[in-house]
Amino acid sequence: MAMKLILIILFGLAPATFAFASGGGGDIVDLTASRIGYFAVIIFTCAYLLVMAEEHLHLRKSKPVLVAAGIIWALIGWHYASLGMSDVAEAAFRHNLLEYAELLLFLLVAMTYINAMEERQLFDALRSWMLGKGLDLRGLFWLTGILAFFISPIADNLTTALLMCAVVMKVAGEDKKFINLACINIVVAANAGGAFSPFGDITTLMVWQKGMVEFNEFAALFLPSVVNFIVPATIMTFFIPKNAKLSGVQEIVYTKRGAKRIVLLFLLTVTSAVAAHSVLHMPPVLGMMTGLGYLQFFGYFLRKTLPISLERKRAKAELANDEKALEQLGGVVPFDVFNKVAKAEWDTLLFFYGVIMCVGGLGFMGYLSLASGIMYGTWDTTVANVAVGILSAIVDNIPVMFAVLSMEPDMSLGQWLLVTLTAGVGGSLLSIGSAAGVALMGQARGLYTFAGHLRWAPVIALGYIASILCHLWLNDALF
Repeated sequence: MAMKLILIILFGLAPATFAFASGGGGDIVDLTASRIGYFAVIIFTCAYLLVMAEEHLHLRKSKPVLVAAGIIWALIGWHYASLGMSDVAEAAFRHNLLEYAELLLFLLVAMTYINAMEERQLFDALRSWMLGKGLDLRGLFWLTGILAFFISPIADNLTTALLMCAVVMKVAGEDKKFINLACINIVVAANAGGAFSPFGDITTLMVWQKGMVEFNEFAALFLPSVVNFIVPATIMTFFIPKNAKLSGVQEIVYTKRGAKRIVLLFLLTVTSAVAAHSVLHMPPVLGMMTGLGYLQFFGYFLRKTLPISLERKRAKAELANDEKALEQLGGVVPFDVFNKVAKAEWDTLLFFYGVIMCVGGLGFMGYLSLASGIMYGTWDTTVANVAVGILSAIVDNIPVMFAVLSMEPDMSLGQWLLVTLTAGVGGSLLSIGSAAGVALMGQARGLYTFAGHLRWAPVIALGYIASILCHLWLNDALF
């Protein structure tokens, strides 16, 4: 569910990390036909339904999944304890907890940087610039979508989506309908952009590391990914008023001291995360946490040099008799990194914990291996690969893909590319089908919702189907 999640896309954990979540391991007991297993599925389904109804119940989405995760793992722990195998259940739980810990720290750093940019008025300045350029809502819609599509293969879809959403939230004001459409477009674009790069999604990384698809062969998915993004975006464009200008009055906005340098530090942080993974073969969260250290040192520099900077700017304002500048200087407060950490979207972070643990528990019981076994054992290969994408919108594409790779079905290169595509973009069908969607529900709370995304699911499904047909047609020689 919401889980492309751990994915952090470009970045991720080694496929072996998902062994427990996929039901692997010699001492693991198959609980798929037991009362415990059935009860766990019912609990997960109930929690899922409550998440879907968040907009109407006004119940934060983290609450039901936190309780569901606790119940599911309590059932597992009780059963394994009765068999004298508590150590096996404990090890499985710790594996899933490690997945969450890495995601938590990764997201925390990304959210901290975004909050820091917001505090330095970077997005206010961007909004002022867009107003000055006469950009309308359709232009903003396509600009953020295209940027999300091309940045996500390099950075990751989660961080990219958060950045683009911050831009939309700041520029579009309180236009709920537009923000909902723009967020849907960002999620679809970010997920599509990650599908044609080995580093664009954890599932593409897994397929590449397994040797099923070579690095240069992922390029065959570029046009299908473009189609996946363009089709729903084009349809949604017609529901945005033509020539609708951005709301608000243009005013000159000056970014606070250090704004541009924080952007550079953020880029350096992303580069550090990529290097940690691709060069050092270490978890990318190592680079992200190092990047948090960059920001802390820079925050220390800003605090220490604040008096000198204020004195210089005050003298300049007094010389120019600029009363407005003097008033603004009087309200300047020191930069505080930990204040930005505190403003992270904790409901989203806790929701991720609940989902990872729920899906990990069900996978440990054997349900994901069972599903993949049925799909590739009895269904047509193409149908099974298409179903993987649909399943990834409901459960989690990572353990599903791990289960598929563990089976190693005899498939052509075209089929391996197909399952890579569907697993990457299938999560766009639901707002909780990808980490990008879940994060944006938290960032644009009340404006971008599960129900709001669901209303456009048929349009997104058209893009999903079109991208599959495009791949089957363009890459026919690979099948």
